[in-house]
Amino acid sequence: MRFQGFTATLVLLIMSPSFSFNLLAQQGYQLPPSSVVQIIDADPEPSVSFSPDRNWTVLIDRPAMPGIEDVSRRMLRLAGMRIDPAANGPFRTSYNKGLTYRSMADSQVGRRVELPPGGKLATLSWSHASDAFAYSVVTDRGTELWAVGGLQTTGPQPLGKKPVKLADRLSTVTGGSSWMPDGKTVLARLVPENRGAEPVPSLTPSGPNIQESYGNKSPTRTYQDLLSNPHDEALFSYYATSQIALIDLSGKVTLLGEPAIYSRVRPSPDGSYLLVERIKKPFSYLMTYRSFPRSVEVWELGGPNGDPLKSRQVIADIPMAENIPIEGVRQGPRNVDWKAGDAATLIWTEALDGGDPRSEAEFRDRIVALSAPFENEPAELVQLQHRASDVSFFADPSLLLTTEYDRERRWVRAQMHDLKTPGSTPQTMMDRSIRDRYGDPGRIVSVRDETGHSIALQDGDWIYRTGDGASPKGNLPFIDRQNLKTLETERLWRCADGSYEQCVGMASSSPDQKPVIITRREDPTTPPNYFLRDLNDDTSSQLTDFEDPTPAIRGIKKQLVNYKRADGVPLSATLYLPADYQEGTRLPLLVWAYPREFSDAKTAAQISGSPHRFTRMGGITHLTLLTQGYAIMDSATMPVIGDPETMNDTFVEQIVAAAQAAIDKAVDMGVADRDRVAVGGHSYGAFMTANLLAHCDLFQAGIARSGAYNRTLTPFGFQSERRAFWDAKDIYFGISPFLHANKINEPILLIHGENDNNSGTFPMQSKRMYQAIKGNGGSVRLVMLPNESHGYRARESVLHTQSEMIDWLDKHVKNRAD
Repeated sequence: MRFQGFTATLVLLIMSPSFSFNLLAQQGYQLPPSSVVQIIDADPEPSVSFSPDRNWTVLIDRPAMPGIEDVSRRMLRLAGMRIDPAANGPFRTSYNKGLTYRSMADSQVGRRVELPPGGKLATLSWSHASDAFAYSVVTDRGTELWAVGGLQTTGPQPLGKKPVKLADRLSTVTGGSSWMPDGKTVLARLVPENRGAEPVPSLTPSGPNIQESYGNKSPTRTYQDLLSNPHDEALFSYYATSQIALIDLSGKVTLLGEPAIYSRVRPSPDGSYLLVERIKKPFSYLMTYRSFPRSVEVWELGGPNGDPLKSRQVIADIPMAENIPIEGVRQGPRNVDWKAGDAATLIWTEALDGGDPRSEAEFRDRIVALSAPFENEPAELVQLQHRASDVSFFADPSLLLTTEYDRERRWVRAQMHDLKTPGSTPQTMMDRSIRDRYGDPGRIVSVRDETGHSIALQDGDWIYRTGDGASPKGNLPFIDRQNLKTLETERLWRCADGSYEQCVGMASSSPDQKPVIITRREDPTTPPNYFLRDLNDDTSSQLTDFEDPTPAIRGIKKQLVNYKRADGVPLSATLYLPADYQEGTRLPLLVWAYPREFSDAKTAAQISGSPHRFTRMGGITHLTLLTQGYAIMDSATMPVIGDPETMNDTFVEQIVAAAQAAIDKAVDMGVADRDRVAVGGHSYGAFMTANLLAHCDLFQAGIARSGAYNRTLTPFGFQSERRAFWDAKDIYFGISPFLHANKINEPILLIHGENDNNSGTFPMQSKRMYQAIKGNGGSVRLVMLPNESHGYRARESVLHTQSEMIDWLDKHVKNRAD
């Protein structure tokens, strides 16, 4: 064992009858081997943000990990959110540490932006005019809003003006800032002036906390961090209440309205109105703030006599989102937004089936619109056969693209509607299974128009699509263009087989020529870098030159392997081998996986991912085990195939068969020792791991991180399970490894963050699982990481997790006693 900060009086502990317990209780954070520490400590390459016109880049420096002191800051867990009271914003465990901006015309010259002392970079957003960007910085005093303006590619100040502080008490609890249509003003939410001190809890309760319900069905998923008493309500109101303000680039502030809990604020395309959503009481102790009652309002700007507001109208009062069926939606307006291309038109979705996916209905949703001055009834634009999942816009405001989801078939369809001819048959632009990766036509490339609203990038009748390009050879990203009149698609470029390069942006385009695109190129030994690629002559120039942060792991070998389950379903995995692997050597094997649901074997067999991507190790990755002499079958496919209503009826049988096939493949290739095999996974992968150890004898040990093991504690569904516990008791019992803990006779390492906020994976799940296995005489170790959530962020927690995984598998797999 390797310990950091471990102190104990060993003689006294040995004399104690509870020696074993005390020793474990007083261990400090452990460190893995030094080679692993060096890998995990390496800072990743900077992230890159391009201006909308692609003339500027911002390089954002990222640290590898925060320290435990950052993760252990005071945090408030209220209404389904986690609040940093010092920042008056969401609790973040990862910040950036600096930024540099530079012109694409001269990528060798840049300007470093100095952050305030002790400041941590949180967010960055470009003005759609591309001549300014704003960024938020968290300090001990709160969240500050800064901006750099005056960016121009020529002139006396080609690298812009000095940063200007726009606000020193930004409120970001319920949302961030955005740009007004003029591109020179920021729409922000501020901490109200003179709001007073934080509410103090009473030491004496005023009475019991009571909830009641009378005959109303409300099948709510299990959420964490909910309100639980009047003091929680007071704290939520205190920190979520904000003041809407307009701030220009000189720092001039104009306050709008009064302080309230504003969940959303959006300017109309013409800049004359604001769409405002305001959260109202009563609050709920069972649901998150997203389900709270709210009013949807329109505020008209530019009142008389210098008043910044001219009028306010309530568009809709939306009640608490309760009594909603599983996978159902709210009744009334939802997803209210501005319609791009129109001066001031609201557009939203309404359910036609009562929001119940199980009810019979010819049409499930409709899209409606309401234009300024917002005095008439909304006009129906289209009716949709299935549930609306997205609405997007084109340069021509009479065209509307809707995406709908067919729950019964797990199918997605996108159709383009011509609003000039109501009742006309829409053109289908996509119609496929949500799991059909080979049939994915790609995402429509969007840009921000002159008002800052998103529309499809269009040249004449052509739009562009970029996609992952899943294929039997792995992902081969592409860019296509599609004609809106004929729907004809033309392939403009695709990543060459044997490499990995993806389009991340358009530098320029025109109807008569192929576009110039920005790509991100990498291979297993070269880190991702950005290139400008001209598709007309297929030339490229390099924009960045990031170095390999972890050259020590470059010798690692990986390949995409294909195999079949016993029932003939094709499967795949990425096989990793250590850098010093000698052909013919059988190594201890780790199978790492995450189950996914499919409606048919054809889509389940499709391959995704690429063996040609840059191999990186960071955080709690299991790939560090390669440095310790293990082979790894990574992302081994574990498909659960069947009718969406009943596919979990055979969950156990299907994952056992997939695990058997993965092991057989590695053994047949001569790289794995069948008697030294482990399985591991995170979240739903941990659930899979525990089930595999309970229902088969294929593995010698397992690692289960942040999992849920007793499905009776998530009684209204989980993952894609649609049935409630009371409708499928045998299934919930059958696939809950907690209820089969007496069958787990292989050692299992359970790791969980003590502050896990993921729906369903309460920390109690791992604690009870440990007790169940221990009580039945099994071999189990439980590691609860202080102040960590569903994923683990602090350096101390990450390195301890690495140490635990390596030590566990070394003891029970690699060096296990026969």
